[in-house]
Amino acid sequence: MDHDLSNRPADRRAGFARWLEDRECTDCWKAARDSDSAGKEEWLAAKRAEEQQAATDWSQRFDMPPLEGPERALDWGERSRHQLVTAAHTALVIEGSWDEADWAELEEKARALTRAGWWIDQREADGADLLELLDAATDDDRGTENPYR
Repeated sequence: MDHDLSNRPADRRAGFARWLEDRECTDCWKAARDSDSAGKEEWLAAKRAEEQQAATDWSQRFDMPPLEGPERALDWGERSRHQLVTAAHTALVIEGSWDEADWAELEEKARALTRAGWWIDQREADGADLLELLDAATDDDRGTENPYR
């Protein structure tokens, strides 16, 4: 691409010309940026599809009920539930001291929460905290109606 350097002071033209030599033209830069953006979007879509398939397979394998909520939140909620429950299993059973009976109790509490929004809200929680979170969400002694049931 040609650049008009006549509007630059004479003592700055050579430096600017050298700087331009190392740069892509605007059209090339935009094309590269757009292709990178498309590549990222494709990668992200593939990653989400892979995570969704893993979450769906896991939900079926462990008899997790379908989630409820707005259509756009269901897949996200299912991925969040899968990630949190598997992180809890790793922290509490594999790396911790829980036995299968303890884990079965936690799984039942997890099955009781079918609101996708609850799982999305907990997506950044530590797996070791899942029992406490489930207890809080299913505790009817708080004196208020539980929105997560």
